[in-house]
Amino acid sequence: MSKLKSIALALPAAAVIGWIGYSFYQAYQPVPERFQGQIEAQQYSISSKVAGRIDDVLVRKGETVNKGDLIFTLYSPELDAKLEQAKAGQQAADAMAEQAESGAREQEISAARDQWQKARAAAQLGEKTFKRVDALYKEGVAAEQKRDEAYTQWQAAKYTENAALQMYELAKAGARSETKRAAQEKARMAAGAVAEVEAYAKDTKIHSWYQGEVSQILLHPGELAPQGFPVVTVIDMKDAWAVFNIREDKLRQFAKGTLFDANIPSLGEQAYEFEVTHIAPLGDFATWRATNSQNGYDMRTFEVEARPVTTIEGLRAGMSILVSEQTQG
Repeated sequence: MSKLKSIALALPAAAVIGWIGYSFYQAYQPVPERFQGQIEAQQYSISSKVAGRIDDVLVRKGETVNKGDLIFTLYSPELDAKLEQAKAGQQAADAMAEQAESGAREQEISAARDQWQKARAAAQLGEKTFKRVDALYKEGVAAEQKRDEAYTQWQAAKYTENAALQMYELAKAGARSETKRAAQEKARMAAGAVAEVEAYAKDTKIHSWYQGEVSQILLHPGELAPQGFPVVTVIDMKDAWAVFNIREDKLRQFAKGTLFDANIPSLGEQAYEFEVTHIAPLGDFATWRATNSQNGYDMRTFEVEARPVTTIEGLRAGMSILVSEQTQG
């Protein structure tokens, strides 16, 4: 009887001792680490190539926009003035090109012909005068000086006639081909200037190049928008991914192409499958420095990006994502 009583007392004591031992064993076992990351999504900035004052913003934060939707408009009277200047320059260049192409006017050609006829008559008169003086010189009536003067006047009249004829031919022929081509190219250059200003003018009405949700509106009507400054930002949650900062001694679990399950506390207890798509080292600021080079080494930190395998409803940028470390079996 005494022996049974001793056994009955020993069994609970042994159970308590075993439970305490198991608890100590579990307490000193390595606890799997849990990695925390964050959901990010592709974000686009919508801006204009020209500076101006915001005329109207046609979207609000949280609205869904499609590609081609009008986002905001700019008011830029300076651009309108530049467009008028460019159009005036184009009209002037076109007029110069037309003038070069059509050549001299009929009145100018007629005047050049009359000048040639006048010079021709003077040359004919000079020839007759020289022949008369030459005949008198041969008869000994006129001096040689008079003969030389008459000859010189005749030759000068011939050169004047030839010059007038060339001017007449030039007026009939019109502008040179090089002059016409230069005028045409100037007209094209002026047209290009107009097209350039018109392209800038079109950029006062900004349409979305992307589909997504409006996340920020940085400028409002009446405010000045510098060239290229983002007025509205759009986020595309269909192009979302998770980002983790993983120390290199834990990186083996996140090889590129690896699939893993993760929890997103904001969406409940359900696990979601992700695939590692990108791995890149962070800067030296994220390096874990060893205090003793004989007992350790510096460990780099890597940025790991992973994308959801399937679409996750309700996923938002900024949500936390948790992944448990896989223990070596």
